[in-house]
Amino acid sequence: MTTIPDRLVPVSPPTEPSLDALKESPLEWVRRRREAQARNRHEQAGSRAANHLGQLGPAWHFIEWPHAELSAVQGSAPQSRNDESHGGFLAIGPGGVFSVSVVDIGSRRVMIAGDVVQIKGRRPPYIASARKDARRASKAMSKAVGHQIPVVPVLALMGRGVVTVYGVPRDCVITTYRELHRTLLGGGERISAFTAEKLSEIARDPWTWINEAGGIPAQRGGHTE
Repeated sequence: MTTIPDRLVPVSPPTEPSLDALKESPLEWVRRRREAQARNRHEQAGSRAANHLGQLGPAWHFIEWPHAELSAVQGSAPQSRNDESHGGFLAIGPGGVFSVSVVDIGSRRVMIAGDVVQIKGRRPPYIASARKDARRASKAMSKAVGHQIPVVPVLALMGRGVVTVYGVPRDCVITTYRELHRTLLGGGERISAFTAEKLSEIARDPWTWINEAGGIPAQRGGHTE
């Protein structure tokens, strides 16, 4: 039986200020505070969305997006999520494989017109990022399995802000975090529970993502049934 994790994003342990931190400039202090606040919002966004996903049942599996593994093999810092309140995870179940990007919009007004998301005059590339994550997940899992695994990008908006939609993108699902579980169920049953479980095991395997990022031949050669 699959259990839903309490948090879908990593929790950063508290750190004590070092001597270097005590010597930092006001600008560095402000930057560090903003980064800490961004991490907290990131964690809260994934945690609050997880509360609604419990309604999907044990046939669904949720895997934190493996950006840490990708960054480690590439020797770079963890990838930016393009906004301080942007988090994400993979959802795998009877409806298929979904790459879910969770954005906490707070009380801000949001306008969506096709591929454009506008928030207070800014146009963060949320939809482009969601598509990119879905493509990477599809590429990595397809390579590990040995045949094409389609991954659907989903942008889930969280918060109390008003969302006005003038047109939706063609290949990215837009929903709210309250309706996320219904959105995932909306695809019906495309794969069996057994296949969903096997795909979740592949998604949890760090080698799946390390192989994709580093171009190393995949360690898995089996196919899902």
